[in-house]
Amino acid sequence: MGQAANLPCRRGEAYVTELYEWFRKFMHECPSGQITLHEFQRHFCNGTVGSESAEYAEQVFRTLDNNGDGVVDFREYVMAISLLIDGSAHDKLAWSFKLYDKDRDGAITKEEMLEIMQAVNKMSVAAAMAKPNPLTAEECTNRIFVRLDKDNNANISLEEFIEGALDDDWIREMLECDPSTVKVERPVRSTSALGTHG
Repeated sequence: MGQAANLPCRRGEAYVTELYEWFRKFMHECPSGQITLHEFQRHFCNGTVGSESAEYAEQVFRTLDNNGDGVVDFREYVMAISLLIDGSAHDKLAWSFKLYDKDRDGAITKEEMLEIMQAVNKMSVAAAMAKPNPLTAEECTNRIFVRLDKDNNANISLEEFIEGALDDDWIREMLECDPSTVKVERPVRSTSALGTHG
């Protein structure tokens, strides 16, 4: 059931300490050792911009849930965090591909990409980001498809996704998942405006 996965092979005391800290936080927030979609959305949305991030949180959760059992356990969680922090650009993009490929059919349609881009755009606007993207979600999606859909079949394959993103810094920046978006921790809410606390 599910994919076999090995924990990252980094060595050293600092890594063991970091892994322990992730485990401690995960178990504090998820005493059962697993987190459901509802719990993930609650933690994720409280840590970002509230309900504006719910759609994106759901897709991040589905990408974290490698075996599709409806829960994310510590192993799935730490594998994703480790990959997003220390993985190669190729591995990070392969993980991001799964995020955009909502129906998991091995190809990204314009509709799938647009849904994720719109969710990310909603979060960015709600968070009043310092550097908002001047392009709309539709413009970003169209620009990405023009550059990545090399065979013009209205789908982006994993190969097209990775090769195109590795060849274009703007696309890679748009498509790579930020590791901070998958961390499970109870946020400290401040009384200042959203997006201005750390």
